[in-house]
Formats: sequence, C-alpha cells, structure tokens
Amino acid sequence: MRLTFPLSLKVSLWLLLNLVLLGAVGLGFIVAQGGVSWSALIDGAAGERVQTLANAIAAEAGAAGDEKRDAVLTRFAATYGAELFLFHNSGRQLAGPPLNPPPALRGQLIMPREGDGPRRDEAGARRPGPRAEPDEAPPPPPPREPPERARERGRGRLYLHTVAPAGHWIALRVPFNRADGSLPEPATLFMRVSSRWALLRLLDLQPWLLAGAAVLACSVVFWLPFVRGITRSLSQLTAATGRIAEGRFDTRVPEKRRDEIGALGHSVNTMAARLDTLVNGQKRFLGDVAHELCSPLARLQLATEILETRAEPPLHEHIADVREEVQRMSDLVNELLAFTKAGLRPRDAMLDPVALAPLVQRVLAREDPAARLTADVPANSHVLADAALLERALGNLVRNALRYAPTGAITLTTRRDAAHVLLTLTDEGPGVPPEALARLGEPFYRPDAARTSEAGGTGLGLAIVRSSITACGGTVMFRNGTPRGFAAEITLAASG
Repeated sequence: MRLTFPLSLKVSLWLLLNLVLLGAVGLGFIVAQGGVSWSALIDGAAGERVQTLANAIAAEAGAAGDEKRDAVLTRFAATYGAELFLFHNSGRQLAGPPLNPPPALRGQLIMPREGDGPRRDEAGARRPGPRAEPDEAPPPPPPREPPERARERGRGRLYLHTVAPAGHWIALRVPFNRADGSLPEPATLFMRVSSRWALLRLLDLQPWLLAGAAVLACSVVFWLPFVRGITRSLSQLTAATGRIAEGRFDTRVPEKRRDEIGALGHSVNTMAARLDTLVNGQKRFLGDVAHELCSPLARLQLATEILETRAEPPLHEHIADVREEVQRMSDLVNELLAFTKAGLRPRDAMLDPVALAPLVQRVLAREDPAARLTADVPANSHVLADAALLERALGNLVRNALRYAPTGAITLTTRRDAAHVLLTLTDEGPGVPPEALARLGEPFYRPDAARTSEAGGTGLGLAIVRSSITACGGTVMFRNGTPRGFAAEITLAASG
C-alpha cells in the first residue's frame, strides 16, 4: 500500500507546530521589547536600558574631568563590547577615539549655524556669534531632513547601519555635566558594534535569544527519541509483515514495547507462528500424500506397459490414453514432492558456493537440446545456494520459456553488484495479464490467458521456482516485458 501521509510526517508536523508556537512566544517577547526592527527595538524597552547606560556613561565621563574621560569610555567599551564616542551637540568631540561621524549620524547633532547667536568656545564659555551685516543677505535655510529622521532625532535615539565605516551605530542624546558644576549641556553618545550579535548583546537581548534557542533545542531533543521510537517500531512491523507475505513465516518482531504498537507486534508474531504451522503442515501433508502415491503410480505405469504388450492392437490406442494420464499424474506427484522439499528446507541450513556457468550448461543440455536459449554467464560467477534447488528452479524457468514462447529469442543474463548476483531470463512470449503478476508463484495458480492446463502446466512450476529460490536465501520477481514478453529475475547472494 502506498503511504500518502506517513506517521513520521504527521509526528514531524506536530513537532513543527510545537516549535512554531514557541517561536510565536519568542516573537511576542521581542514585540514587547519594542518591535521586530532594530529601530523599533531601540525605541522600546531595550532602548530604554541602553539609554540608562548611556546616561550613566555621560555622567561618569563628565565627573572624571577632561584628562580621564577617554579612560572612562575605554572601560565601558571593554565591558559592553562596543566603541564609544561622546560628542557635544555643537559637533565637538568630548571623549573617545577620534571620529568623523558619518553624515547621517552628524545630523543627529544639533549644531548652530553661523549667525544663529551665541555659542560656546573650546573651554565651554559662551561667546557671541558673528552678526550679519545689514547689507548682507541672510544665510540660506538648512536643508529639510526627512520626517522619519526628524522623529528619530526628536526622541533622542537613532539606529543606523553604515558601510564606510562599517558597523552598526546607536546614537543617544545624553546630558553632559561638567565637573565644575555648570549647567548640563546637550551631548550625544555614539555606540558602534561590528555585528548584529554584538548589537543584541548591547541591547541585553542576547541571553533571551540563547534561552529561546535552548528551549527549541530541548524540544527537538525531547521529541526526537519519541518520534524515532514510533517510526522505527512501525518500520520493523512493515518489514516483518512484508516478509510474512512472501512466505517467510519464521519472521518475528521485537516485543519490547508495552503499548499498542507492542501489542500489534505480539499479534503479528502470533499470526506468523499460526501461518507457519498451517502452511508447513499443509506442505508436509502434500509431501506425504505425494510420497505415498509414488508406489501405486509406479505399479500402474508398469501394469499399463504389460497390458499394452498383451492387448489386441485395436486396444492399443485406449491403453496409450491411459498411459498418458498415468504419466501426467506421475509428473504432478513429482512436482508436488519437489515443491514440498523446497518449502520444508530449513531456513538456517548452510548454503554452499555454486559456480553458475557449469550449472547453467547442465540445465540447458537437459531442457534445451535445440539450443534456442542464449546464455551470457561469466565463468567467474559464483553464488551462495543449494545447487540442486537452484538447478531445479532454472530448469523450470527454461522449460516454461520454451513452452510458452515457441518463437522469438530467449536469453539468460547475469549481472553482479557488490553483494548480489542477478540472473534474468527473458522471452518474447505473450506474457501474463498485469493483474496476475502478483499471484505468480502461488501453488496451482495458472493465469487463464496464457497458462492453461491444455498447454501441459500444473500450476506448480513457478511455485517450485519461488520456494526453491527462497530456500536458497534469494528472491525472485516476475514481470512482463515491453512491448511483449515475460521476464523472471532471481537475486542471490554473491560468493567470492
């Protein structure tokens, strides 16, 4: 049966749904922190934590004095894995490594234009700005910045990713208090990190992401043994029932599980044992009956020969009909004996290396004296088998091909891979109906369209082939050719 929606897929989808729910919880946490974009995160609760840190850095840098500001920023930079730059909003750098901010970041600073009034000198003292002469034209208005940039600058936090210089930037408005106790001055603290992972660490989200990944990994590890246990047990049951369907009734499945699957395995084992008893009992019965019929049939054949020698000539035709029927009965009994012998052979019996080339030559010499069949069997082909059973199986296949394909080519080829040898016998006969292929090899089964009793078949030839090859530890498969014909493929373990 073809699986359209296997159990392993169902359980895997259930696991995936569990992971999706966990991911939704994690996404909800991120949204609660401000949003799903970097700008939204910095504008939310995570940005508030960074803002608090920036205010603390600016306060300590202002209290440390001009000489120790760089040391303060260096210490915080080493602690949080980020480069720190402190700028006065006039554009003057107060602390940190020398930096020329990118234009987008420089726009975060509020720098007065020439003629806009008083501003501070390098020492921080207010000094008057230059006045415009009456006859001079007023300075041009500053370029209008995009509305989203104005909003970002208005709330005092900005995220930016730049290529030159490369990095992820956070700009935060901070109050700068000098050590002399003067009024706070507007300043901006720039933070630069090299990667998004470092940015998550700076936003204090790295532990939460690690925790989420750990939860996902634990879920997979927790579910995986359960899923593998179920699918492995079902795979064993599927393989076992397939072997039982092929007639290998000694097949058993483990009964370690204590659930419904374990109960199913116990039922399969019980069924296989019952089938083994019934089928082997039937084969033994057939073998015993066939063996008991051998002696009466032999005496009957001898009696018909004696009767033919003593009867009047007008009776010879009737005696010949009787002798033909007796011979047919004898052939049937012999095939029954061969079938039961192959079917009752112990599965664990030792198999011997068999050279295929001389065995095939013996079969062809006996079954194909007209040399219609073309064989391609390398001299070094060896298989593990029972030589007598393999010879009987090949003989039946050759006899069937000659009987049901009176014209056309018949070929026997071999092909070897690493561990197996494949023997393929093909003919150009009528083949069999497609619906009958699955039943070929059943005792006494004959497809009506091609295999009839008038053609001399008893329905045991292919059954003997299947049971003989199974006893040799191999498999046999029957198929129709294209556009016509019939093929039998025997697979045996290679030797040497």
